[in-house]
Amino acid sequence: MKKIATLAALAALIAAPAHAQVQGDPAGSSPLLAALNWVQGTLLGNLATTAAVIAVALIGYLMLTGRFDWRRGVVVLVGIFIIFGAVTIVAGIRSLAGGV
Repeated sequence: MKKIATLAALAALIAAPAHAQVQGDPAGSSPLLAALNWVQGTLLGNLATTAAVIAVALIGYLMLTGRFDWRRGVVVLVGIFIIFGAVTIVAGIRSLAGGV
């Protein structure tokens, strides 16, 4: 019986929300957030989208003609997927972790 009570108490502690989490942005983080927003805008903006389209087209052509290794082509495509899907990936991880 004591083990069940201990496990139930441990489960309650794990399932309980952490009250010490910061809800807003920390003081003084405005310049850092501005810099990170600039990096995000650069990585996901029109220039990056155009470069990704050109890279996919070029690699697809080179793979079609046998001048580019399939493994390296898949790595480039996965990298593009991760860069443009980063916002969705992080949102999914946060929702699984119980965040906002």
